[in-house]
Amino acid sequence: MQQLVQAAVASQPDGLILSFTDENALGGAVQNAVDNGIPVITINSGGDVARDYGARLHIGQSEYEAGKQAAERMQELGVEKGVCVNHEQGNQGLDQRCDGFVEGFDGNAEQLATTYDPTNIRNAIIAYLNENSDVRGVLTLGALAADPMIRAMREQGATDMFTLGTFDLSPGILEALDAGELDFAIDQQQYMQGYLPVMFLDQFVKNGLLPAGDVATGPGFVTQENAAQVIELSSQGIR
Repeated sequence: MQQLVQAAVASQPDGLILSFTDENALGGAVQNAVDNGIPVITINSGGDVARDYGARLHIGQSEYEAGKQAAERMQELGVEKGVCVNHEQGNQGLDQRCDGFVEGFDGNAEQLATTYDPTNIRNAIIAYLNENSDVRGVLTLGALAADPMIRAMREQGATDMFTLGTFDLSPGILEALDAGELDFAIDQQQYMQGYLPVMFLDQFVKNGLLPAGDVATGPGFVTQENAAQVIELSSQGIR
C-alpha cells in the first residue's frame, strides 16, 4: 500500500484519497503528497492522526468510540464481561476498536489476538470461552472473524448463550442478524466513505469548497429489527 500511494503521488493527481491504516508506513507518503500541493482526504482509518500529516479532511467513524458504544450496547443487553477478537494487531483502526471496547466495559473485557486464518480464529474463540466461563459478550472486528465465530456458535449450539456483535457487514453477517444469531453489527456506511471524498475533492479542485470539519459516517447499528432493509440495500451495493 505504501508503494501504491508513493506511485500515486508521483503521478501528480488533482487529489488523493486513502485509508490511513498505518501512520508509520503511510505518514511520510501523505506528507509528501501535501508538500507537493496535492490535497489529501483520508477515509475509514487514521482520522485521529491524519491532520498531523496535512490531510484536509477525514471521512469515517471514530473507531475508538465505535468500540466503546459496542461495549455499552452489550451492557444494556446484560453482559458484564466481554472479549474483543482482534485478527490484525498493529492495525491502528482495529486496535482502537478493541481499546474502546475495553474502556466501555471499564476494564471488564480483554483483547484476544488471532491470525487471519478462519480456523485459527474459530479455535481461538472456542478455547478462550472455555477458559473464561464468565465472558458472555464477544465482539469481532469484521467479517473475517465474524463468520468463523458465527459458525462456531452454530456448531456448539451456543448462539443464545452469548451476546455477539461485530464491525462491518457481509452477506453472512446480515443473514445471521436476520436470523437472530447475531445481536448487532456496526455499520460505518462505507458507501459514503467512497462517495463523499470524491464529491468533496471535485468541489475543492473546481470551486475551493470543502466541509469545515471531519465527516462522521458511523457508528450505526444493524440489528434483527432493520436487517431485512439492509439486505435489500446491500443487493444494490449501497450497504
